[in-house]
Amino acid sequence: MEQNLREYRYHHEAASIRWGATTHVGLRRQINEDSLIASFPVFLIADGMGGHQAGDRASSLALGTFEQLLGPGLPKADQVESAIQRAFGAVLGAGAENAGTTLTGGVLTQDDCGIQWYFVNIGDSRTYMLRGGQLEQISVDHSVVQEMIDSGEMTSDEAKAHPMRNVITRSIGGGYLTKPDTWLVPVERNQRLLVCSDGLTGEVDNATIARVLRAHPSPANAAAELLQLTLQAGARDNVSIAVVDVDAVDSDDGWEDTNRLLVSDTVPRGA
Repeated sequence: MEQNLREYRYHHEAASIRWGATTHVGLRRQINEDSLIASFPVFLIADGMGGHQAGDRASSLALGTFEQLLGPGLPKADQVESAIQRAFGAVLGAGAENAGTTLTGGVLTQDDCGIQWYFVNIGDSRTYMLRGGQLEQISVDHSVVQEMIDSGEMTSDEAKAHPMRNVITRSIGGGYLTKPDTWLVPVERNQRLLVCSDGLTGEVDNATIARVLRAHPSPANAAAELLQLTLQAGARDNVSIAVVDVDAVDSDDGWEDTNRLLVSDTVPRGA
């Protein structure tokens, strides 16, 4: 089944951005507990957990706190930090003791230092960056197997088949407070961001992901092929994918602010 995704574009006075995104229930699950926002300047994915629609609600509540950041302006870092804090409050206040969610991705921010990616990660959904043809995992998994890899108890290849590979050590919700990883990275021309739930990385290895991201000039086509490969591999989990390109920044030679191309609404949550 071929997947055709729409490509979106927005030209801000500080940067020109293109992206494509999708979320799919997969081939084994009945409910899509993933949620995503892929709309300027917010590119985030949340993978809910808890069952009986609790995970679906948790992921949606967490991302809902970022919706006020959408629009033509760029938020400051402290506005993103406030949204993260509200995400914890929203999920913990939902009343479902076992409900929780991961959160990963980037928000474009601007302050006296210029335009920067504000990255956030909690759980085992992932954020990658393709730069100069090289794929780098920006986020670090908060999972039992990642801790075992870090301690030298197992290799990355062994972790793929470990029975605890889906057990995470941090989340938003789940009845307790944990701390997300956050960091700022300067926005540069030709960066390609991949944000995804573990429904992708559980089926498609990093080498294949890198090959697909290098092969497609269009971020929407790259996201579409990654989804197709996940479905071909069995798609045992929900899968969400966003691919975001930085085409230009205002420090580039020959920059022209031809503001402004239309930005679409948030990609729908669920499938």
